[in-house]
Amino acid sequence: MINLKYKRALVCGSTQGIGKAIAHTFAHLGAEVILVARNEDKLQRVLSELPRNEGQTHTYVAIDFQHLGQFEEKVHNLTALYPPFHILVNNTGGPPPGDILSAKTETFSEAFSAHVLCNQILAQAIVPGMKRENFGRIINIISTSVKQPIQGLGVSNTIRAAVANWAKTLATELAPHNITVNNILPGYTRTERLAHIISGRAERSERTLGEIELDMLAEVPMGRFAAPEEVAAAAAFLASPLASYITGTNLPVDGGRILSL
Repeated sequence: MINLKYKRALVCGSTQGIGKAIAHTFAHLGAEVILVARNEDKLQRVLSELPRNEGQTHTYVAIDFQHLGQFEEKVHNLTALYPPFHILVNNTGGPPPGDILSAKTETFSEAFSAHVLCNQILAQAIVPGMKRENFGRIINIISTSVKQPIQGLGVSNTIRAAVANWAKTLATELAPHNITVNNILPGYTRTERLAHIISGRAERSERTLGEIELDMLAEVPMGRFAAPEEVAAAAAFLASPLASYITGTNLPVDGGRILSL
């Protein structure tokens, strides 16, 4: 059985979708969870929903990933208040959909800052505590586009690949310290992000939402979209002592959609 008791987890993007599911799963397994997102009202709502066992406390910090200077300051304040962190889940909303050629350069810059640079700031702030504890788990929620680019997500395809290579490099550096770094690649998952992608494809193609959804489901051998909790289960395993010898990997949770090994 997976047990995260006595572990402190920082979960980014934890007010909805996959991030929220991970926060709930970690709390259920005994971890103390620090929620991170930009909307304080939503953070308070999720905080009130988290399960609590005896002696288990959770909290939140409102941080906007689009303002790098404020982000860095708040992260360092956070790590000073709640040291150490044993688990870091990097999970940030994806860049807007669209063809890569029509994307503005500032869209690439904003996405690189929110995903790669913010991940770097978090790792630099949290890894020293992981080293002292001789235990660390860094889990990046990215995308199957790391293995197979997704049509209509030009900026996302580019930035997600950058995160994957950042993580692989970091995994090699941190392995001697009993700190693992892994990527989860969610497939089509029932989230607000998926709804937005379906809506965008329908608008561009002048087809119905139902038609677009059926086309997407036809790509998935299991014939359904994932629930966020199914991605959270993979994160729980990678965060646990059971995954102590797994690092530098990309783990698809996609119902078999990606055809490559």
